[in-house]
Amino acid sequence: MGNQEVYALREMDLDVRQGEYLSVMGPSGSGKTTLFNMIGALDKPSSGTVTIAGVDLTKQSSSQLAYIRNHHIGYIFQAFNLIPALTALRNVMLPLLLSGMDNQSAEAGAVKVLTEVGLADRLQHRPDELSGGQQQRVAIARGLSMNPTIMLADEPTANLDLHTGEEIINILRGLCDVHGVTIITATHDHKMLDKSDRILWIKDGRKDRLEDRSDLDIRVGRVE
Repeated sequence: MGNQEVYALREMDLDVRQGEYLSVMGPSGSGKTTLFNMIGALDKPSSGTVTIAGVDLTKQSSSQLAYIRNHHIGYIFQAFNLIPALTALRNVMLPLLLSGMDNQSAEAGAVKVLTEVGLADRLQHRPDELSGGQQQRVAIARGLSMNPTIMLADEPTANLDLHTGEEIINILRGLCDVHGVTIITATHDHKMLDKSDRILWIKDGRKDRLEDRSDLDIRVGRVE
């Protein structure tokens, strides 16, 4: 910014374990989005490395990064980001088709993951015909469709009521426990923190604190 250097992240030394559920906390502007973009192969750091399953993302070409995003990274967005004109089934089929899968196999894969998240009876419904919780389930199924190594979830319960939010949290926890997916979520939801294995606090682009869930006293409205 002019002659002023701005560091979105710095001294961010972090190891995320395979199959763990990591929650990331921090105020707006603390660097959470930048961290997600680095892990999700959307941005490259100006220095340092980002390694997933032994692959250094900073040394990959654009096409290689696109492959990694499609095959190893799942995304769940706060605003769902479903395509309004497509049914739940077609929304989940889309990444499978983009990966080169034939239509029949993509449909079978999409039906499987939608059934896993409890939407077997909503396959042909468009987003405007689904509740907020059902839309988030479609988004989870879409992220899960390619059997990702890592699922990045950006405030996945922020737009949901208490009961529906708890259902979504339990689905994400199940992805860790049943599928071995690594969940990294940005959240301020204490219920989500309670399901985490570890919690990372970010402040001014730096790792401020990293704690095991078992070492914390977490209650709704308070973390100690």
